Amino acid sequence: MPRIPNLPSLLQIEPIRRPLVGTIQPPGSKSITNRALILGALSSHARPVKLSGVLFSEDTDLMISALQKLGFQVEVRSDYEEVEIRAPSSAPVIPVPQADLFCGNSGTTMRFLTAAVSIGRGVYRLDGVPRMRERPIEDLLSALRQLGVEAVSELGTGCPPVRIRTQGWRRSASVRIRGDVSSQFISGLLLAAPWSQAHISLHIVEQPVSKPYILMTLRMLEQFGAHVAFEEINSLSSHPGHSQAMIIPEQNPRGIPTYTIEPDATAATYWWAAGAITGGTVTVTGIGTDSLQGDVAFVDILQQMGCRVERGSNQITVHGGELHGVEVDMNAISDTVMTLAAVACFADGPTRIRNVAHIRYKETDRISALACELRRLGVQVREFDDGLEIQPRPMQGTVLETYNDHRMAMSLALIGLRIPGVVLREPICVAKTYPHFFQDLKRLCETCR
Repeated sequence: MPRIPNLPSLLQIEPIRRPLVGTIQPPGSKSITNRALILGALSSHARPVKLSGVLFSEDTDLMISALQKLGFQVEVRSDYEEVEIRAPSSAPVIPVPQADLFCGNSGTTMRFLTAAVSIGRGVYRLDGVPRMRERPIEDLLSALRQLGVEAVSELGTGCPPVRIRTQGWRRSASVRIRGDVSSQFISGLLLAAPWSQAHISLHIVEQPVSKPYILMTLRMLEQFGAHVAFEEINSLSSHPGHSQAMIIPEQNPRGIPTYTIEPDATAATYWWAAGAITGGTVTVTGIGTDSLQGDVAFVDILQQMGCRVERGSNQITVHGGELHGVEVDMNAISDTVMTLAAVACFADGPTRIRNVAHIRYKETDRISALACELRRLGVQVREFDDGLEIQPRPMQGTVLETYNDHRMAMSLALIGLRIPGVVLREPICVAKTYPHFFQDLKRLCETCR
């Protein structure tokens, strides 16, 4: 499980004197890891599944612990970034008929597991921290009810805690689900569908947010041997009968199927942004033009702002340049809004970020939190329902709140590379997806101070 570093409650970021130059490979993708853990568990009835390049963090720890409570045998080899998953012999698709699962503040864990347990037989309860009880899940519960599952928000708020009472999905159903709040509801259904023994047609109502994450799910399903036919992203069909299929070419010596997880592209954006902010050159390895992850498109925005970008099959380099403000729709890569906000503080004009109203329902209200903290630094910010406009101004160091949001902490830290006196409150929140972020930041900056 993740080795959480010791960090003070107040962490001052030390500025660097020269442009940042270096090469780094982030840890495994959280989004891919939690999808692979679900797919690996459901696939392991046929034979054990090995995952390599696994991210070990709070979010993935929660997923692993939940799968173990559901009766899957999960062997963790954190020193080798590996996990091996086995379903008990002759066990049903969800091995145990009853479980109480704690999901912390991990949206992927809550949403993916809610869908996964619904294809089982039994009663399951899922809950999390107080903030999770404010994060919506009713759209997913409504979809499950259309599949014959008793799926309710216990408090009647449309948020967790969730109770699932199920005998599996209907054999055939047409399901309507909204896509404008979270793509994770759709991904959760898609991940479970091939092992449900049901034939469902999924119709997405409203334009789905974060489409690249849905496409990631579809590509991973194909890699695991499950077929999902679709004509367009708003109409998907899942066909049953693939629960025993596992088409993964790479195998370890014992013949156990192995799935390799890419480094995290969202984490990579912090390093590309650091190169842009400091006028340096930063190369991220392990991620290239064929990445599963949509957040690699962040470098396209940096290029619009004045950076030079070199793209390869297994690495992407950003060369910092004179930065200009941009207007950009970030709906597809909304997890990188905070990274861009940090870069925008050093541009020569305003940056307008649009079409990301849904990030108000993440670990914190990210639009409001960003506006508040950037104003503390002296930046002029206009807040809108669906985003914000950042007008650079001379900045001064101050203590910044992180809101127990890993992406707030990592993004705001980048501003401290150029502005003295930037202090982060409770930086340990980065353990959610990148426990060793500050160690990596220190190592990369050592030669530039």
